[in-house]
Amino acid sequence: MKKMQKTRMINRWIAAFAILGALFMVSSCEQEAETIELGYVLWDSEIASTHVVAAVIEDRLEKEVSLTAVDAGPMWMGVARGDFDAIVAAWLPVTHESYLQQTGDDIINLGPNLDGARLGWVVPSYVPVNSIEELNEYADEFNNQITGIDPGAGLMAASEKVMEDYNLEDFRLVSGSDAAMTAALSRAIERNDWIVVTGWTPHWKFAAFDLKYLEDPKLTLGEEEHIATIVNPGLQEKAPEVYQFLDNFYWTPTDMAEVMMLIENGMEPMEAARQWIAENPDKVDAWLN
Repeated sequence: MKKMQKTRMINRWIAAFAILGALFMVSSCEQEAETIELGYVLWDSEIASTHVVAAVIEDRLEKEVSLTAVDAGPMWMGVARGDFDAIVAAWLPVTHESYLQQTGDDIINLGPNLDGARLGWVVPSYVPVNSIEELNEYADEFNNQITGIDPGAGLMAASEKVMEDYNLEDFRLVSGSDAAMTAALSRAIERNDWIVVTGWTPHWKFAAFDLKYLEDPKLTLGEEEHIATIVNPGLQEKAPEVYQFLDNFYWTPTDMAEVMMLIENGMEPMEAARQWIAENPDKVDAWLN
């Protein structure tokens, strides 16, 4: 009899642990489902915007956020596949045009979150060259190279086209990263050397250094662009308040530059984002209404 009671007690404990385990798994799945997945490219501009968006979602909408830095192609494909719920780093209509064409049926374009963006080739203002057309005359002074960023960036693909359109046979386009490009620019300016870098606005380097865009008469690098918010179609059902916020999210190049400068001056990206949010409550409230 005692043996039977003991067996029943053990079975009850097993059943209780099984129920607790099931509840834990359900809770974990629900938490995972509620996590908002954001992708971004490691450009200073997109680090700033993505962390501001993440901070608003975490602090004001009280959702978990996961951030993943990738190249531009995987970023777009990630949204299309549902690996990411959203990105706020889509440069259109030129830079990421090919990615939009590839994923257009599987994503939702919520439109611009920033206007006035621009791509181009940039030199220090002391360099007496004003157009890409003039570069071939000064290849030696520029050490025969254009200093670029990550090879998967749309700007690099556009820059390859610039090399062809302007017959820059004496130059090579050197890939790297945003950080490596700005470091090379800073070193060159300290030495008063000549340098051409791939550039874009908004970017903190225009506040830190006296720079100018080279004219692009063939418009190979396009004209003014905007940065758009792209979401996975499932986000509206998964987190409608996040979808609505992202649809409302819009700021200016000046706003973005303020966050970028905080980061450049040593703040962690999320700390910089939260400071900017604290200093701009009306703008953030408008996004959430």
